[in-house]
Amino acid sequence: MHSLREKLYVVIFEHDTRAGKAFDLALLWGVLLSVVVVIAESVDGVREGYGPVLRGVEWFFTVVFSIEYLLRIYSARNRFGYALSFFGLVDFLAVTPTFVALLAPGALSLVVVRVLRLLRVFRVLKLASFHGEGDALLRALRASGPKIVVFLGAVLSIVVIVGSAMYVIEGPKHGFTNIPRSMYWAIVTLTTVGYGDIAPQTATGQVLASTLMILGYAIIAVPTGIVSAEMSRATQQEAIQCDACGAAESRADARYCRRCGSTLEPQSPSL
Repeated sequence: MHSLREKLYVVIFEHDTRAGKAFDLALLWGVLLSVVVVIAESVDGVREGYGPVLRGVEWFFTVVFSIEYLLRIYSARNRFGYALSFFGLVDFLAVTPTFVALLAPGALSLVVVRVLRLLRVFRVLKLASFHGEGDALLRALRASGPKIVVFLGAVLSIVVIVGSAMYVIEGPKHGFTNIPRSMYWAIVTLTTVGYGDIAPQTATGQVLASTLMILGYAIIAVPTGIVSAEMSRATQQEAIQCDACGAAESRADARYCRRCGSTLEPQSPSL
């Protein structure tokens, strides 16, 4: 006979069983509805008309999720490991904002962190291909890390130099009251956002601003190109070569060639 803890573990953590899948789907719908309630409650007109009802619904979801979190802690085979895992921390953060809101009302908006729990849909619905694509993207981002750091260092240097130069050129009378504020203007201009709250008035400052704007358009393509190159390299490394026709299949889980239909043999990793 299975103990209560083992039965709860099967329902809560096992996604292959009918009861486990039903539990997870109900949980996902509950998370989605609770996030919608919080978003609706932030609208003045809705809050004035249905505020008490929405708060009651939010407390209902909070109690349900609190009980669910405690059951997860109770039934987990490695309780400490679950509590410190990504989903364990997300589950904990999903219930704390409502209680914190008793002391700091503004904290209730943080309940939207529950939307991270929807990531379980990939495991519940067995979207394995999404996991593979996600792993490829993470590998590309890790490989791009050093290049991105160098790129950000160069951008930061440009911001400091141009911000300081603009502070000297324009000065406080045109809104550039200090170097940090001038650096803020340089960041806004370089990223082509252009809020317009600060603008150069002198001819020299406008020339420098125009140069920075054009440079911003050129810089936008750099990180995209870096990550795209790493994604392409990762895809090529994962490709399986068909021995019959020589076609390359990029999907790591492919069993048959998309061109000739021959059985694909997984390639051993190169040393």
